[in-house]
Amino acid sequence: MLKIVISSFIMVHGLVHLLYAAQSLKIFELQPGMFWPKGSWIFSKVFADRKIQWLAAISCILAAVGFVTGGIAILLSQVWWEKIITTVAGFSAVIFILFWDGKLRNLDDKGGIGLLINIAILIALHVLNWPDFDFA
Repeated sequence: MLKIVISSFIMVHGLVHLLYAAQSLKIFELQPGMFWPKGSWIFSKVFADRKIQWLAAISCILAAVGFVTGGIAILLSQVWWEKIITTVAGFSAVIFILFWDGKLRNLDDKGGIGLLINIAILIALHVLNWPDFDFA
């Protein structure tokens, strides 16, 4: 049961990245006034907004694929599940840090909750050594 709950959580966390990809490409607005990833503290000095949007979208899609793959790996009792989830959680954290606009206001609109989830995943895996599936 724990395996199903954790893999589902990991996959849903990954699928939320697709919402951010769509937000980035202006397919829809997650909420009115949400401008993510516009104004990236690092990329807006180098790239035009449209390139930043595409870079953010592609990065979020890759993260989504990684989390879903990791969740499926847990369900299929694959020993490499932890490596892929560690990699993608770190990658996802970097995405939201790099595309952040540098302002502390409305952090939840800018991936702040996702960043906290990624940190919690990394702490659970590498500090608490949890979960300890019998197939790993």
